[in-house]
Amino acid sequence: MLTAITRGVSPAIVNCELTFVARSPIDLPKALEQHRAYEQVLEKFGAKVISLPAEAGLADSMFVEDPAMVLDELALIFPLGTESRREEAASLAKVLSKFRELKYVQLPGTAEGGDILRVGRNLLAGLSKRTNEDGIRQLRSIVEDYGYTVTAVPVSGCLHLKSAVTFLGRNTFLANREWLDESCMPGFEWIDVAPGEPHAANALAFGDTVILPASFPLTRARLEGRGFQVLPLDISELQKAESGLTCSSLLFDVQI
Repeated sequence: MLTAITRGVSPAIVNCELTFVARSPIDLPKALEQHRAYEQVLEKFGAKVISLPAEAGLADSMFVEDPAMVLDELALIFPLGTESRREEAASLAKVLSKFRELKYVQLPGTAEGGDILRVGRNLLAGLSKRTNEDGIRQLRSIVEDYGYTVTAVPVSGCLHLKSAVTFLGRNTFLANREWLDESCMPGFEWIDVAPGEPHAANALAFGDTVILPASFPLTRARLEGRGFQVLPLDISELQKAESGLTCSSLLFDVQI
C-alpha cells in the first residue's frame, strides 16, 4: 500500500529558514488549508496518509522529506545541512522504525532528502548548500550494500536538487537545467520549465499524471504538450516558505 507521512504546518512557519526566496508574510490559516488539500490529493492517488502533529517549535518541520528518505529495504535518517533543523529527525525516525530498518548519515556529513532523487536503483544526490561531499560518501557506503548506485550532481541557484528536477517516468525529467549539472544525468529526455517559471521543476508524478503548483501555467502547458495529464494545486502560501510539492511528504510502499 502506498503510504505518505506528512506533518502539520507549524505555527512558527512564519519564521522559517529561507535561502533563495525573499521573505514575505505567510497567511497561516490559508497555509493550513493548502496543506490539507495537499494531503487530500495524496489520498486521491491511493496513499494512506499518516499525518503527524505539528511541531510548534520547529518552523520548517512540515518539510518531512528533508530529514529522511525511504527506500524499499531501509530508511535513511540525515543530519540536516541547517543546524537549527536537526531536531526534526528524531520524531520521524521513531515513526519510520515501524516500517523500515534505519540507517544514519553522521556529522560532519550533511544530507537532505530534498537533494536525493531516486531513478530506479540509482540515487541522484545533489551536491548543494545542504548536502556535502561527506554526506554523499556516507550515503553511497550505506546503500551500495542494497544494490543502489549514487551519482553526485552539482547544484547551484536553488535549495535542493529536487528544486531543479523531477523524474516523471518515461525516461523523462522535468527540469530547470540552469540549476544543475546535466552532464551527470546522460541518456534521458528533458522537459524544460517555461521561461519566467524557474521554480516549476519540483512536481509529483503519479503514472501519467503530474501534480504541479498552480502558479506555473506555462510549464503546465509544456507537460500537457508532451502527453502528461496535469493536476494544478495551489500551494501559494507554502511557496513563501520555499516549499515545492515533494518536500511535504515521504512516500513509500508498505506490504500488507
